[in-house]
Amino acid sequence: MAVSKEFADYCCDLLAGAGPCAAKRLFGGWGLSVDGMSIAWLIDLGQGERLWLKTNDNLRSEFEAAGCEQFKYPVKGRLIAVNHFAPPEEAMESAPLMLPWARLALQAALQAQAEKAAKGVKPAKITKAAKQPKTGKPAKPAKPAKKAAPRKSVK
Repeated sequence: MAVSKEFADYCCDLLAGAGPCAAKRLFGGWGLSVDGMSIAWLIDLGQGERLWLKTNDNLRSEFEAAGCEQFKYPVKGRLIAVNHFAPPEEAMESAPLMLPWARLALQAALQAQAEKAAKGVKPAKITKAAKQPKTGKPAKPAKPAKKAAPRKSVK
């Protein structure tokens, strides 16, 4: 089932302690982000609309210690677990109760961003036109794009 815009807005209000929250449609649900970093998903796996907060291997023990449910989905007869957990039920009642969980999700997103930056940016792919021919001769320059004919105005 699809997750409602109203639930997405409510969850953004709950997570506002981590920063300004934005909701975008994502596979029948919603992705929630702060400063462009994904911190949560809103997905209905058949049990109703649920908030799933981002975590990682360093932080997941906090969620497990609180008895939080891990996001799992079925694929070819087995369950695949993802580093997203539902917050405790009481945290869904107010922003102050959600604040520590929102901060953990933001911390996981910041750590993921730092790891990505440490790996560096992948080099751009070289197109065929940019490659040198095997003969050692320089590649031919690309042909300029044709300009479109001006449109006539219709009165």
